[in-house]
Amino acid sequence: PAPHIPYVRDYCKRNGLLTLSVFAVVTGCVLGFTLRTFNLSTQAKIYFSFPGELLMRMLKMLILPLITSSLMSGLSAMDTKASGRLGVLTITYYLWTTFIAVIVGIVLVLIIHPGTGAEKDGPHGITGPVMTSADALLDLIRNMIPSNLIEATFQQYRTDLVASVQNSEEKESQANFVYVMPDYHNPRLGHPVFLEITPAPDIKYKIVPSTSKGMNVLGIVIFSATMGLLLGKMGERGLPLVNVCQCINECVMKIINAAMWYFPFGIIFLVAGKILDMHDPAHLGEKLGMYFITVLSGLLVHGLILLPLFYFFFTRKNPFPYIRGLLQALVIALATSSSSATLPITMKCLLENCGVDRQIARFVLPVGATINMDGTALYEAVAAIFIAQVNEYDLDFGQLVTISITATAASIGAAGIPQAGLVTMVIVLTSVGLPPADISLIVAIDWVLDRFRTMINVLGDALAAGIMAHLCKKDFDKAAAAAATPTSAAVDKGRVRDICFSTEKFNSAEDIMNETNYFSLPGYITYFEIYQLVKVRN
Repeated sequence: PAPHIPYVRDYCKRNGLLTLSVFAVVTGCVLGFTLRTFNLSTQAKIYFSFPGELLMRMLKMLILPLITSSLMSGLSAMDTKASGRLGVLTITYYLWTTFIAVIVGIVLVLIIHPGTGAEKDGPHGITGPVMTSADALLDLIRNMIPSNLIEATFQQYRTDLVASVQNSEEKESQANFVYVMPDYHNPRLGHPVFLEITPAPDIKYKIVPSTSKGMNVLGIVIFSATMGLLLGKMGERGLPLVNVCQCINECVMKIINAAMWYFPFGIIFLVAGKILDMHDPAHLGEKLGMYFITVLSGLLVHGLILLPLFYFFFTRKNPFPYIRGLLQALVIALATSSSSATLPITMKCLLENCGVDRQIARFVLPVGATINMDGTALYEAVAAIFIAQVNEYDLDFGQLVTISITATAASIGAAGIPQAGLVTMVIVLTSVGLPPADISLIVAIDWVLDRFRTMINVLGDALAAGIMAHLCKKDFDKAAAAAATPTSAAVDKGRVRDICFSTEKFNSAEDIMNETNYFSLPGYITYFEIYQLVKVRN
């Protein structure tokens, strides 16, 4: 057995944390279903889930410094032409894969038809008017340009509809005779009963600006990317701020390395706590089993077949060794159901396991965690058509196209937080005239599907980084070679400095200037600089 000891030690060193994380997910599921038999109180569930809550808070704490420092330091070091090409390719690829995910979802839901036989439980859910798709699009654009950066770190803009009761003074109350009620003391006598009937007031809804809790990641990404590009153009004047961003980025990565060993412990209670909050899993499986299978099938097709095929098509490399290096991030995504919270772990996996260029990872991942939501887009398309099938509402080809476009756009506006897809689902439903109240049909099982679609979102971001690293490699190599090649001015300055320190026959700056034929040099080094060099040498 002795020869196996080094192999086991090496395996534990390379995959120990991943093994513990997978074991933690399984343990959390078993523990959660076991504790359901004890009927714990709400307070006991809160106390039990506390270690998992700490894990989520720890990850969310790192999102803001990681996004800002990564984008600023990464883009500032890029060549303008290379960064422009990288940005165009990245966003185009993200939009394309999201649209493909929507098409996959639509095809599967039309083939499987999970809404057949499903019934509504009752008229519950969202009531009243909901905002239109146009309002949602305008909110997305407003959040791209936050009016207050400090405010953007903890809340985002949202259009709200507020009901206002219109005065109906012209409509007076009318007294209508209804019936004669017998007197209690003398049944032979009666007295008339009048009922005041007042016309219902006119209620109108007006649009008012409001905010919702949660970081405006889209606005922060755009601001940080703009700052990074401008810092790169400023040259040496921008170096102090670039150095600060690089230091912050390195500190965040060190914090992640230190906190990684807490993750398996937190995952156990995070997963178990969610299972404790479930309501009647058997009934949910019976009612929404086919819907669950449809969404999960679409996610598997997109994540395990199409995305790896895209990676192979662009890079001509086997995608599965690359995906193996991402397993730690995928497990964290499964546990947290937040692509933004998983961002620090994804960054670590790409840099250490997959060998992706640091500059590319610093740009592609934060942007992807904000706008690339393949799993969410697929889920929204499936859910919308499922609700139409439950209502026996036949969708024509034009409405299917509307769903595909709206789901793609809505997924971009979905924040990288747990169950953000439910919020944008209203936009997709209203675009084809489906009742938003029917979201209640799928809410009960959404938390489970949310974890799987987050895994696909994270996988899509990471594979995109690998593809961009391959496509833009030549551009970055050229920029690096140009930066490494000294200019004639740098060579001439270096020659002057070499003469200053390698000879002793020159005792003055004038001697050095004459020896080097200083005034014919294309470089710029001042008399004062030469004087200082001579002074240091002496």
